[in-house]
Amino acid sequence: MDKVSLVSIIVLNYNAGQLLLNCVDSLKKSTYTNLEIIVVDNISSDGSQTKCKEKFPNIKLIQNEKNLGYCGGNNIGIKEAKGDYIVILNPDTIVEPNWIQELISAQNRFGDGLYQPKILSLNEENIIQSTGNMLHVFGFGFARDKGKKDVDNIVEIQKIGYASGTCLFTTRKVIEKIGLLDEFLFLYHDDLDLGWRAAQLGINSYYVPKSKIFHVESYSLKWSAKKFYWLERNRKYCLRTHYSKETYKKMKFSLILVDLFVWAFYFSKGFLGAKIKAELEIWKNKKIIEKKYSELEKKKIISDKELINNLPDEIFVPKNVSQQSMNKTFNSILTKLSKKTKKKII
Repeated sequence: MDKVSLVSIIVLNYNAGQLLLNCVDSLKKSTYTNLEIIVVDNISSDGSQTKCKEKFPNIKLIQNEKNLGYCGGNNIGIKEAKGDYIVILNPDTIVEPNWIQELISAQNRFGDGLYQPKILSLNEENIIQSTGNMLHVFGFGFARDKGKKDVDNIVEIQKIGYASGTCLFTTRKVIEKIGLLDEFLFLYHDDLDLGWRAAQLGINSYYVPKSKIFHVESYSLKWSAKKFYWLERNRKYCLRTHYSKETYKKMKFSLILVDLFVWAFYFSKGFLGAKIKAELEIWKNKKIIEKKYSELEKKKIISDKELINNLPDEIFVPKNVSQQSMNKTFNSILTKLSKKTKKKII
């Protein structure tokens, strides 16, 4: 693709208020100007979608008749997009002027893939939100370096577990290979699922440090029972649909031990109901899970063995989610189980 290829940017909005207008305003200041900005609105009640269209009449506004969640809303935008390049971008972000050019340069160098920029906090100066997201063998996903001071210690493009859904850049060609976001997930772990599916097809994810955006979500993000429910429900879904039955069987004992710790963690946070609800949802949707599993198994090119070998043994848990002492204990157990599980599979 040449430098004048159209880039379609999908911004999913749900009551983002002034943040949406700030986001689109920053997009308009991009040095790469061949942009198609698509705002997809999930029935916002704050009027932000209308205000945005009035201020920026050249954007394309799609107003859904119901809240389709992160996955469904973005899929609507992807289907409407005309560009060779596709970007999924959160409405509470501000982009640097050269952000797109750096992502395109990376794609030209490394080829088909899922790419993300450096994501910094807009609220806290020089605080990192993500230098690439990572996938753990037991289905946990985490943002690398979250909460750390940005000292530009990573300057080269790096292969990562999966690209953050806060800002995900790819091509239409890649989306056609991988498929759209899985709407069963609704929200959370949708980017993890997409990156995992891509990896199974031999398509890598990359972190591009020279491309920078700022995200309003602060490091002191409040974690709710609702969020924990979606994270756990979707982690279990991904484990069931992405690993072969043979791999899952070899992992089962370790998964049971991990799950005991997760139950204890949810109980300690007062979110036991969220864990129970997540488990019931997985049980109730066994047919959907089995169908998705069959679809992915047929398409899979890269084996579980090959993928698992490159996954980290530890996870990063933000300080505001769990006490450091509990994090150390959990990671100690997780590392031992992960290494033991890898030996069984590899």
